[in-house]
Amino acid sequence: MREVGLLTQARIEKRMRLRRRSDVQKGTAKMNPKAIKYLKIENELEAVVAGKKKLRFRVLAWDETPENEVWCNEEELQMHGVADRTIATCRAPLNK
Repeated sequence: MREVGLLTQARIEKRMRLRRRSDVQKGTAKMNPKAIKYLKIENELEAVVAGKKKLRFRVLAWDETPENEVWCNEEELQMHGVADRTIATCRAPLNK
């Protein structure tokens, strides 16, 4: 939970696997619609790897994606130094 003034805002987070896929465009990520609904994601995803690397993606709902995975562009993850099947904390970003 994060305190903002007198209001407390709860953020729903889930640890998910980041997968490298060549069929995903740069800047976007494919997620299962159930995971998108659970995380209350509108259009953007924030993925934090080991508390150090924070990545943002535009989200596309894709039924073929497993619920515990996020499919991202292969070259983009490689550029940021993120290996295939890396665990990341995924959530909706605070600032829209």
